[in-house]
Amino acid sequence: MSAYEDLMAFQRQTEALSQVAGRLGWDQETMMAEGSAPQRAEEHAAMASVLHARRVDPRVGDWLAQAEASDDVAAANLRHIQRSYERTAKVPAKLAEEIAKTTSLAHRIWAKARAENDVAAYLPVLEKVVKLRQEEAAALAQGGDLYDALLNDYEQGATGAEVEAMFGALRPRLVALRGAVLDQPKSKGLSGAFDEAAQLALSTKLALTFGYDMTKGRIDKAVHPFSSGSGIDVRITTRTNPADPFNCFYSTIHEVGHACYEQNINDAYLLTPLGSGVSMGVHESQSRIYENQIGRSRAFTGWLYGQMRDAFGDFGIADEDAFYACVNRVNDGFIRTEADELQYNLHVLMRFDLERALISGDLAVQDLEAAWNDRFKADFGFAVDKPSNGVLQDVHWSEGLMGYFPTYTLGNVFAGCLNEAMRAAVPTLDADLARGDTSKATAWLRENVQTHGGLFEPKDVIARACGFAPSEGPLLTYLEAKFGGIYGL
Repeated sequence: MSAYEDLMAFQRQTEALSQVAGRLGWDQETMMAEGSAPQRAEEHAAMASVLHARRVDPRVGDWLAQAEASDDVAAANLRHIQRSYERTAKVPAKLAEEIAKTTSLAHRIWAKARAENDVAAYLPVLEKVVKLRQEEAAALAQGGDLYDALLNDYEQGATGAEVEAMFGALRPRLVALRGAVLDQPKSKGLSGAFDEAAQLALSTKLALTFGYDMTKGRIDKAVHPFSSGSGIDVRITTRTNPADPFNCFYSTIHEVGHACYEQNINDAYLLTPLGSGVSMGVHESQSRIYENQIGRSRAFTGWLYGQMRDAFGDFGIADEDAFYACVNRVNDGFIRTEADELQYNLHVLMRFDLERALISGDLAVQDLEAAWNDRFKADFGFAVDKPSNGVLQDVHWSEGLMGYFPTYTLGNVFAGCLNEAMRAAVPTLDADLARGDTSKATAWLRENVQTHGGLFEPKDVIARACGFAPSEGPLLTYLEAKFGGIYGL
């Protein structure tokens, strides 16, 4: 066997073990008994140690030095493995193990603190997580910017300064549009109770409508919806609220976007570095375009209105136009995952600034709640009423995912670009969606984005699909047209 073949055989086992580690996380979120948390933390740490050892195995360095790329696929595989090898070698094995163990325990502490609105119970472990991630960032950055080192774990090639500039361009027009919309009369919202079993049944129908392959996946419930896995085992979760079925439906569509990206990657890339989404920003572009530009469009909501009437009977919304306005209702709220499409990015921009300050040391963990509350009041115009609606609402920091939040808005920016290109390529899109047929839209995304997996760099994936470099312009144009139309601006 050649050095490349030896390397890829070794890497296949590493990728398989990584999937096993991910399955431990899925089980922890969905099925594991609460009392099992200490043992699960040890299991996570053990898997982190094994994976770290494999990624810095001296043989990997030898194979990389000798391997030759015979085509673009091999070159991309070598690029990913080289990055992983160099990154992992910079982080001490003990530190990687400690991060895995601490974040596993921190997750349970966060969940309990969130349920009890007890910030004080959460801050000590969060402080430990932040310190560990600062230590890891220092090892990775080697004198460079700490936050950039963490951001590159999720969006290769991005920098905090670049993201700050993009977000700075987004903020004024988002704030102006938000203010103009909130000056108008609010559209009618949902009222009453919606049966949980009926919600889950329609949720499953929506997953299938968007192309999720249930023979290679499953849908479960979790506090925080997520997608897990890749290749031929990709699982999603959703949640229900008797007063708000949209939470269930659009959480499902969102996670199906993530899952379909993984399921639709070229089969030849299974259990290779190319066999998963190339970045979290590109990943988020798929979940957001499924959820928003397709799922919240006037055409698709017209079809969904009929489905909801079949499931729940007369639920108080008069017609398809009123339902479209209801689905896209702009309203004050605390929760990022429940935010309307217009305000969602303001939640992300706030978190980006806060976590960047945490990692740089400009913001102490003990001051985080006050900083969060002050920033929220400034951005949204009203005060946080309780910690579970504020600093405790997101799972990410408990899991050590500093550098992750900006990829949500990067995903929205990418989705805006993709939507513009997709509509030009699929002129029958609205007519199809009005029948509940997403097949042409999802086929375009599969062929132009999803099938490539990790073959290209993140920005290149979007540029190749769209024919132009990604920027915030298409997203802002889309939002202003959509909400200007709904609210008569």
